[in-house]
Amino acid sequence: MIGIYLSGTGNTKHCIEKLIYLLDKNAQIVPIENKKTVNLILQHNFIVLAYPVQFSNVPFMVRDFIKIHSDIWKNKKIFCVATMGLFSGDGAGCSARLLKRYGAKIVGGLHLCMPDSVCDVKLLKKSINKNQEIINMTDRKIEKCAEKIKCNKYPKDGLYFYDRIAGFICQRLWYYGKTKNYSDKLKINNDCTGCGLCTRLCPMENLTIKNNKAVAGKFCTMCYRCISLCPVQAITLLGNTVIEQYRYDKYTKK
Repeated sequence: MIGIYLSGTGNTKHCIEKLIYLLDKNAQIVPIENKKTVNLILQHNFIVLAYPVQFSNVPFMVRDFIKIHSDIWKNKKIFCVATMGLFSGDGAGCSARLLKRYGAKIVGGLHLCMPDSVCDVKLLKKSINKNQEIINMTDRKIEKCAEKIKCNKYPKDGLYFYDRIAGFICQRLWYYGKTKNYSDKLKINNDCTGCGLCTRLCPMENLTIKNNKAVAGKFCTMCYRCISLCPVQAITLLGNTVIEQYRYDKYTKK
């Protein structure tokens, strides 16, 4: 078993780490942008793939990875995990359908609610205590899921036809343009100090420093890492002002 994930601000990383640990304490977990990921997938027959949904769709970076490496999925058993701020419909099903085209065997899907991390719009913002409650509820769901998987009973979140209809009608139909490709809408204002943190964080290597200021390319995967961790809140994507910066470990009790 191996866990592969895309995580912008820590939500998805936490979920897959907890699930994999409960299933196999010795299993490896690696981010999808890791240079060794493809070779590691080739070495394992059971893969847990986790990512945050964006407007009821899979991040383009994840879809692109699946397509580019289409020859590595045949006969692999894959469990799809989708994290979300509120709703996705068929978040797990979107990657499952694509993977099945390349010969993968989808064993199940899991939808997990986590605190919203889109920090440059006001929608879905909650208090620290409320976000902690959401995390606690999701942790319990992961624990129950792990027990079922140990008994060879896999949840099927997002894999049914009615899930696909819900995801399409409720979000993808209206917002498909935001997720059909990488985004070139990342904005960097004059508060940028050129510290370079965002260039090191970006899973797409989409940011560079020129003339002591960060410059964005055309391949943003909308993960919100740079926006949530910029020390001067100089980066935005959907909105024009950072409302609050989100990072998973902000809500965890030490």
